Amino acid sequence: MSETVLEVSGVSRSYRSVRAADDVSFTLGVGGSLGIVGESGSGKTTTARIVVGLERADAGEVLVRGVSRTVRARGRAARLARARDVQMVFQDPFLSLDPRITVDAALRETLRLHFPDGDHSRRLDELLDQVGLGSRAAGALPRQLSGGQRQRVAIARALAVEPAVLVLDEAVAALDVSVQAQILNLLADIREQTGIAYLFITHDLGVVRCVTDDVIVMRQGRIVESGPTSQVLDGPQHPYTRLLLESIPRPGWNPQAIALARRAL
Repeated sequence: MSETVLEVSGVSRSYRSVRAADDVSFTLGVGGSLGIVGESGSGKTTTARIVVGLERADAGEVLVRGVSRTVRARGRAARLARARDVQMVFQDPFLSLDPRITVDAALRETLRLHFPDGDHSRRLDELLDQVGLGSRAAGALPRQLSGGQRQRVAIARALAVEPAVLVLDEAVAALDVSVQAQILNLLADIREQTGIAYLFITHDLGVVRCVTDDVIVMRQGRIVESGPTSQVLDGPQHPYTRLLLESIPRPGWNPQAIALARRAL
């Protein structure tokens, strides 16, 4: 069993009367890949934002490399160190990249912030090569790149700080199927090369089967099923998990029957 890099214990978060995360617990090992799946409103993105530090939990604890992230980091150095531990890649890279600056400038800005004394030119070349982008992309603005290229830039920027955990929130959902496959293959290669751990937030069970070792199924803020990905997807035990699998379009698919089954849960 691999060393634990991320531990989430009893995390809860409410917004007025809505329980977005309810006693959520899981662990992620070094170099592991864990998927969190569920429909919109299931609590998966709230959980991810708490892990990254974009949201604060009402209860529970998040530990990265054995260090609690529950207490707010004090001082610039502590905040930067915490940010380096966990990075996030969002669904729409166009919104997360500054449209006014080139790829080169965006990556250099990140490197200067976290590693002011490093060889930024050498590291920039390494990052572009790692995500499959050439030197031509370095001088481009986000609007001059395709969706897949922009997502590669977003991944490169996250990798620049050498995180222990990379959280991918629907990171391939906005891409064409062929481009999705390219990005997923890229992420698999990067995990093998670096030993980074992935936390995939997605509604797409195909993505989960392709890139995760383990999976958590969430519904209404709670974990309803978890285990090795192949075990959960091939032999689901919870009715909600079975419903998610039945919701995948295929010959003979009946969306009306699925909608009725969902209301009955």
